[in-house]
Amino acid sequence: KLAAALLVVVAIAGGAVFWLSGNIDGLIKRAIANYGSAMTQARVQVDKVHIRTTDGRGTLEGLFIGNPSGFQTPHALKAAVVELEVDIGTLASDVIVIRKIAILAPDVIYEKGDSMTNFDALQKNIAQYLGPQQKPQAGEKQKKFIVQEFSIRNAKAQASAAFMGGKTVSVPLPDIDLRDLGKAKGGATAGELAQEMTAAVKAKLTGAVRFDQLMKSAGSALDQAGKAIKGLFQ
Repeated sequence: KLAAALLVVVAIAGGAVFWLSGNIDGLIKRAIANYGSAMTQARVQVDKVHIRTTDGRGTLEGLFIGNPSGFQTPHALKAAVVELEVDIGTLASDVIVIRKIAILAPDVIYEKGDSMTNFDALQKNIAQYLGPQQKPQAGEKQKKFIVQEFSIRNAKAQASAAFMGGKTVSVPLPDIDLRDLGKAKGGATAGELAQEMTAAVKAKLTGAVRFDQLMKSAGSALDQAGKAIKGLFQ
């Protein structure tokens, strides 16, 4: 009887591993869309996910993070390719280890609205999502994560403000490198990681963009345009 019971357990475990290996791409794609959109209160999606179950390496294609309502620019961040590396051996554990997330050459837009920037709004929405209503029920275990390496490379950044009506100007954005996210507390929830990553991008953008200077440069450009138009009628 014991041998028979063990065979049943092994068969179930084997079936679970086979199902997971065949569905991991779809699971990740749906999780990004569903949880990402719920956390940020903005449209989040990815076109394709491909993770090799042999070594955990893969890519996300067509990552899109929209803006919360009230902003005029089309998105906060989009990237054609995101490189991933997952420790496959930790997928069934309570803490999943992600060895690498590398967002390559993303298009980032930093917009200042009437009261806050789009990245402030994203952070606020994620913080609300992480409120008491999101705590797991009694007996329910919440998956946590450790991200060993998170980076953003060769970003194309733009800035905008409410008075610009959705128009943007190019700004520099230094590369971002973070290490061991969630490690100090034995793993972080997806929302906590999203909060930390968003904060890192916002910090770089805040250092790169001065909205008072943006207003001056935009005003100067409008003055020059006005003079040029006036000159046509002289």
